[in-house]
Amino acid sequence: MRIGELSRKTGVSVPSIKYYVREGLLPPGELSSPNQAAYDETHERRLRLIRALLDVGGLKVAAIADVLAAVDDPDRPLHNVLGVASDHLGTGHAAHDDAESAAADAVVADLISRRGWRAHASDPAAAELSKALAAMARLGHAAFAGVLDDYADAAEQVARADLGYVARQVAVADVVESVVIGTVLGEAVFSAMRRLAHADASAALYGTDGPPSRTAD
Repeated sequence: MRIGELSRKTGVSVPSIKYYVREGLLPPGELSSPNQAAYDETHERRLRLIRALLDVGGLKVAAIADVLAAVDDPDRPLHNVLGVASDHLGTGHAAHDDAESAAADAVVADLISRRGWRAHASDPAAAELSKALAAMARLGHAAFAGVLDDYADAAEQVARADLGYVARQVAVADVVESVVIGTVLGEAVFSAMRRLAHADASAALYGTDGPPSRTAD
């Protein structure tokens, strides 16, 4: 197919497609003449993955390039691919040298050890968790650490579901892509479902009528 047809099928503009090719995110089409290139279903699939990582996963172009490089590396173990995708999900660990940060780091290290997770306190996800706990402590909610094991139970169940989906994929290319989808897009799915569950739990706990209306005297 020509680039115009690829654009129509995916909803991605021609200039964006050319940009992704220049940035190395999308392989160039096969030249059929000096000024024309042909694209196929593999380009369409990769383009849809790029847009999903960008629009739903919220990854920047440079992060997407890192993730796709890991996907395309035949020698990289799947666990490594998952790690590359996961490392780009957080907002970074802002440096704080205060009591709350030190306490949060200790809580996270203890959680990882107590749960027997094969992770390190220096991992980006651990740093992200520590940053969130420290921020909560500064707002007077240090007690939130007391529900971390409940969160951990839910997180382990979700992780098993993610990787169970990956395990059902047969083709190696599908498995690698599914690792990325389950990690990056699964994060967006779980976040949205958590908000839906919050709305339901809040309605059940506090009622749906809202505050009483004021009547005129």
